[in-house]
Amino acid sequence: MTDVPDKAHDERTPAPRRLNVVHQDKKPDWLKVRAPGGDNYTKLKQTLRKLDLYTVCEEARCPNMGECWGAGTATVMLLGHTCTRGCRFCAVTTGNPRGYVDPREPEHVASAIAQVGLKYVVLTMVDRDDLLDGGAAHMAKAVRNLHQLAPELLVETLVGDFGGRKRDIATMVGAEPDVFAHNIEVPRRLTPFIRDQRCDYDLSLSVLRRAKELAPSRFVKSSIMVGMGETDEEVVETMSDLRSAGVDIITLGQYLRPTPKHASVARFVEPAVFAEYERLGKEMGFEFVASGALVRSSYHAAEGFVAARLRAGRTPSPAAERTLAPVERESGADDSLIAAPVFNPAAPLIPVTALLRTVRD
Repeated sequence: MTDVPDKAHDERTPAPRRLNVVHQDKKPDWLKVRAPGGDNYTKLKQTLRKLDLYTVCEEARCPNMGECWGAGTATVMLLGHTCTRGCRFCAVTTGNPRGYVDPREPEHVASAIAQVGLKYVVLTMVDRDDLLDGGAAHMAKAVRNLHQLAPELLVETLVGDFGGRKRDIATMVGAEPDVFAHNIEVPRRLTPFIRDQRCDYDLSLSVLRRAKELAPSRFVKSSIMVGMGETDEEVVETMSDLRSAGVDIITLGQYLRPTPKHASVARFVEPAVFAEYERLGKEMGFEFVASGALVRSSYHAAEGFVAARLRAGRTPSPAAERTLAPVERESGADDSLIAAPVFNPAAPLIPVTALLRTVRD
């Protein structure tokens, strides 16, 4: 049984229907992936090691790592490896960094990424409630440095809520990332049980709304995990709330339990249900929807941006135009811009849970 309480904390939200619980070790066939491999994957991995870049892709052993790296996309984490919050779905180490920040990191990360030859990079961060600005200035500096050193690189920032402080959101948006992302993670009813107590559903919506208000022509993105005890109706309600907040791009993926200490998996959502989420998302007006069991918040980031740009008919900056042009020529001007997986065909199929993040010592 799921260890998430059934009782709703919000009287406006109807009590959830009971879900069929699937034991964690009975994984469905669609949660199988090929081990990462291929020339592009190997080359990028070697380059990242040489430049001492820390990627969430590797730390989380993401099942899509080979595909994304082969397409020239990677996710880099800043502000250390210790998060000040302790969400029940995440295995990143929780603690108090006591204000420690490497002041050289924005320059180092930008310089290193500029040498890698990526088309698209996602800069993400741990929550840093120990810093007065939550790390906003640090992240913004890294983005500005990247724009200077690699003007053709597309930059997405996946950030925390900064406590909802408008000045810190403005600092982040002011660095002009091509995509501003903040994940709402789960529906309203599950938020106090799954996310850290300092997180809040409406606060996350306000962060996304503020980012859109400050930069209406730029893209705002969020992500939802499913399989944690929510109902399909709650997922759709969350999607609607995100769209009302001005979110342009949304991803939906299956939650997988990192360790027995984390929240249980309540259900494995079938591919047909993910397809329905995608259909409904497009009806709601999202410019790009990525929905599937193996989808993660940074999944197909570059392709998602291209698709959103084509659907909206917007004209990006000259630097972005130069970067997007070859991708569009290869993909064609339609919404089906998901690149073929760059996997080694000889690699064996492995359970996706073998690729989960482990807790640091």
